[in-house]
Amino acid sequence: MAFTRATGKHRRPSRMQRTTARAAGVAALTTTGVVGTLAAPALAAEPALEQTGLLPVVTIGDSVADQIDAQAAAQQQAAEEAAAEEAAEAAAEKRAEERAKEAREAKERAAREAERKRLNTYALPITGSYVSTGYQSGGSLWSSGSHTGVDFHAASGTPVHAVGSGTVVEAGWGGAYGNQVVIKMNDGTYTQYGHLSSIAVSVGQTVTPGQQIALSGATGNVTGAHLHFEARTTAEYGSDIDPLAYLRSHGVNV
Repeated sequence: MAFTRATGKHRRPSRMQRTTARAAGVAALTTTGVVGTLAAPALAAEPALEQTGLLPVVTIGDSVADQIDAQAAAQQQAAEEAAAEEAAEAAAEKRAEERAKEAREAKERAAREAERKRLNTYALPITGSYVSTGYQSGGSLWSSGSHTGVDFHAASGTPVHAVGSGTVVEAGWGGAYGNQVVIKMNDGTYTQYGHLSSIAVSVGQTVTPGQQIALSGATGNVTGAHLHFEARTTAEYGSDIDPLAYLRSHGVNV
């Protein structure tokens, strides 16, 4: 028996047809720039949409956007705080370096000042000694008729020191003075050390206060071991000045 379809009536579209139609409608809306917020639930209800190659359109709500903004703000704040901390550490390090530099410079200045004072300091030629014969003492022992320096008591071999800073201009035999050393001092005066048993410096050598330059003895015109010390205005005999007054004027307690 044959069956015929009644005229004017249509069969209900199949499920596949309905899904295809909906997908085509979403595609058309997307192409024209209009997105319907109701399209996503309709599409999600149809598993067959995966066969069309189209992706569902999702609208992000305000709460999600707020969370994203808050996270971005927190990240920005953290970056700013890290930068500020780094800048503070760099500033602290720079201040520490500046303080260390200032301390070094102060220490260097103090050392230079101490050295300057040391070089300008005068000392006794014989440590712990005393004057056994004074300046300008008279007698036949001296060819000029008087003593042109002072004698410091010292056994033979006692260390003899430069009384101040200067340059050696004579070092060797000095006739009646025996072995002698003459030093031109930094202030332009001269000091002489006579009757030495040995000499430890040479001409042209610079010396500093208290530096050992020789050993005392009994060479030359003497009656016994001692140190003959003179202060002069020149390197030559006859330009002598009071050696004790000279030492005292440079701060030596004698």
